[in-house]
Amino acid sequence: MNALGSRLYLRIWLAVVAAVAVITLAVGWAWRVSREAAPREVPVRELLVRNQAGEVIGRAEAPVGPRGGRPLVIDVQTRDGQQLQIELSRPARPPAGPHGAERGLGGAMMGWRPPMNFFWLLALVALAVALGAYPVIRRLTKRLEALQSSVERWGRGDLSARVTVQGDDEVAFLAERFNQAAERIEQLLNSHKSLLANASHELRSPLARIRMSLELMGRGASDTGVLRQEIERNIRELDQLIDEILLASRLDLQQGEAEPMEELDLTGLAAEECARTGAQLQVPEAAGGLLVNGSPRLLRRLLRNLLENAHRHGAGEVSMTLRTDGPQLVVWVDDAGPGVALAQRQRIFEPFYRLPGASEHAGGVGLGLALVKTIAERHGGRISCEDRPGGGARFELRLPRLGAAVPG
Repeated sequence: MNALGSRLYLRIWLAVVAAVAVITLAVGWAWRVSREAAPREVPVRELLVRNQAGEVIGRAEAPVGPRGGRPLVIDVQTRDGQQLQIELSRPARPPAGPHGAERGLGGAMMGWRPPMNFFWLLALVALAVALGAYPVIRRLTKRLEALQSSVERWGRGDLSARVTVQGDDEVAFLAERFNQAAERIEQLLNSHKSLLANASHELRSPLARIRMSLELMGRGASDTGVLRQEIERNIRELDQLIDEILLASRLDLQQGEAEPMEELDLTGLAAEECARTGAQLQVPEAAGGLLVNGSPRLLRRLLRNLLENAHRHGAGEVSMTLRTDGPQLVVWVDDAGPGVALAQRQRIFEPFYRLPGASEHAGGVGLGLALVKTIAERHGGRISCEDRPGGGARFELRLPRLGAAVPG
């Protein structure tokens, strides 16, 4: 019954079937009433009149039963030519009661006679069906009107407009999907607003340093080489910021799904990035195949951001370890820095978030780890931060591994 009630088209169909059934029964009843109430040819029987000796002295045709409740008069012609008249009195009316009132559909029923014609009866049936169906139809249309009102509010710019989900039919499914879409769009717009505001703030710092360096060079400062290097560093920072903002924007808009996905060995990407940054790479011989399905460009960016973050905030040697853990491929990036406080280990993956006391001269724009988290989730993985044995921070990346037997 719940399965039937959860499908709107079945409910409407059942309502129509029920209405048709009621109308059919009413039409059949009205047809029977009109058929039995219509005048019919009265059957006749032969009436014989006999004398005392049993001889037939006259005959006539007599109708069966009284006509309309009036006395029945029969004319009989005897053999000797005489005209006799036989009158049968009207039968007594049955007493009123549970049995006496049931006189058949052709007469009165419980003291009530059918409407004056067939069309009045159909009108009454149609009115009854309309009154019975109105609450169901009105309840459905109210939900549709609520959905329409919320869509109109949302279209006018009220992104907080939501629909109350009622029931479990198609209308409820549509309302739930609208709420999910509205929530997703509101999150995207808020994310882009935050991204724009933070990017504007982050752009001011390198631009201000570049402007100051140019002013000092214009005043004839002696350390022009140092100023030139400062300008080049700030330009690289601006270039990195713009690149990471564009990548974050594309990933938020789901354009990252258009990235070509292929089967690749993560060992090769890790070796290239470790050689570029001077980090040590450790791959146990028993690790087996380190194959993943992903975008080479995005995964390369993920590894690069992890290594650059470790060099920027760590102290001394940085290492990357690849290993397998059942159906997952695990990447560890270790540094010997001060580590990350437990309360900050989730927030460091938020866009433009920096640890308290972090200096801008350490580099970075606060988007690197946020991109790492987004790229990892896009590939069905996850990233976390924990303490490194012996001191420092360890970033652990887990990705689904190709060719791994799934535990059954």
